[in-house]
Amino acid sequence: MGSHDILSDMFSRIKNALNKKITAVVVLNSNLSQRVLDVLCTEGYLRGYQVKSFREIEVYLKYSGEDPVIRKLERVSRPGKRVYASAKDLLPVQSGVGIYVLSTSKGVISDSVARKLESGGEILCKVW
Repeated sequence: MGSHDILSDMFSRIKNALNKKITAVVVLNSNLSQRVLDVLCTEGYLRGYQVKSFREIEVYLKYSGEDPVIRKLERVSRPGKRVYASAKDLLPVQSGVGIYVLSTSKGVISDSVARKLESGGEILCKVW
């Protein structure tokens, strides 16, 4: 069996839960997953999350009325094809409506923070 991409699995679970209008979903726990969830909570895309055990995190999804706040959630960099960008190369997502989540030497941060810190890195996902 090949390697398992925990971030792709987390994004799939979140997208499926949003399509079914579920308020909470359980995803696999990892340090990277928690850092990405921290950014999504800080940027206002999620209500929050709670670590249930060393294997599971419960993610609380956010809705604006009947519509989910996250309209699109895409994995950019994958295990087979890593995608890197400098701070200057980061263009706004959907004309500034969305964000990129990056893994940098300064931690997992959003694209707006990366521009302020002038730090590039691996683009993990884009959200809008």
